[in-house]
Parts: sequence; C-alpha cells; structure tokens
Amino acid sequence: MCNLYRMTAPADAVAGLFRATTGAVPNFAAEIYPGYPGLVVSDGAVRAMNWGFPLVLKSKKTGAPLKPKPVNNTREDKLHTGFWIDSFRKRRCLIPVTAWAEAEGAKGAMTRTWYSLPDHDLFAVAGVWRPTAEWGDAYSMVMVDGCEQMADVHDRMPTILARENWERWTNGEPDEAFALCRVYDAPLVVDRTDEPWFKRASPQPAPRTPPPSATLL
Repeated sequence: MCNLYRMTAPADAVAGLFRATTGAVPNFAAEIYPGYPGLVVSDGAVRAMNWGFPLVLKSKKTGAPLKPKPVNNTREDKLHTGFWIDSFRKRRCLIPVTAWAEAEGAKGAMTRTWYSLPDHDLFAVAGVWRPTAEWGDAYSMVMVDGCEQMADVHDRMPTILARENWERWTNGEPDEAFALCRVYDAPLVVDRTDEPWFKRASPQPAPRTPPPSATLL
C-alpha cells in the first residue's frame, strides 16, 4: 500500500508527456503524503487535487463527527462498491509518479524502500477522483496485488499503466478500465535506503484539515 510517493517533474513537463493542458497549478512538494495536494491528469488537463477521499467517522464516546481521514488508496476489488463505484465509472484519472515508497524493516526501525521504473523518469498510476465538500477535488490510487520484486515488503502496489493504456483507463468503458487492474509483470528499480520511515514531512502546502494516518478501503 502506497502512503508516500515522489513526483519531481514540473507541471509543464507532465503536461507535455501526457499531452494535456495546464493552467495555474498551486505549489506542491516533491514528496507527497496522504492529505496533501498532488498532480493528476484528468479530462485532458493537469490539475492539483488532494490525495485522499475524506472519510468522516464518529466519536465512539459522543457520536460527534471526527475530522476526516484521507482514504488515499483503494483495492481494485473494491472499485465496484458504494464508496468508489461512482468515481470509478465516471471520474478516472492518471497520477504522474516518479517513485513510490514502502516501509521495510522491524517495527520502530522501518526505513524507506523506493520503487520506480527503469528508463522512466515519470510514469502513470491508475487513479479515481471526485469533488468533496471537505477538501475540494480529491483523488485516490488504485492498488493491485504486489509483484514478485515486492513480495518481501508488501503484498499490494499501485496499478502501473503502460502508455498505450492511458486513454483506455481514463475514457474506456468501466469493464475495459477494470481489465487494466493487474499485477505489474516488468522489472522494477528497487532502492533500499536508510531513511527512517517515520520522519518529519518536508514542508508542504497545508491541507484544509491536518492529515491523520492514511486509510485504505
């Protein structure tokens, strides 16, 4: 499950690669965390959205609504369920990614392991989006089973889309798009680092509400 990824290309470079338009895009950090803004390609345009659909839970003690949690990932087998189905049918997007990270190691001493594609400075991950009252437009990644290179770290990974399938994901029929949610079968670049997993996030534009722990539905 991806709770941290890098996107180091400027918006105009993303627009060029994805043959999309770009307007005034707000600042965003190179390392993107749940609850913070990132770039997506939707309806032929590069747009900034909040990473994670808001999930509002209620206090067990008082029953009052709590601050929303960002649901930044969804499993592909959940796309046809109530929380996701409308977005999957009507609002699929491409998420530009340079690399994504997973936590590796013993609890309390986890480090960051980064995954990327050889010979690709930028690639596309499948996403869905929707407008929200809490954070404006928000997006979430679509997760599939992890490939063999990830087996010792995590059993889930982002849905990586080949370039020839970008249009099919965003504009194809739901059944066509769903068929693209499959295990990635090409080599990955694996970069195991000594960076601690839990460290102070780099300065980022503030979300509308502080982001708590990420959630997967």
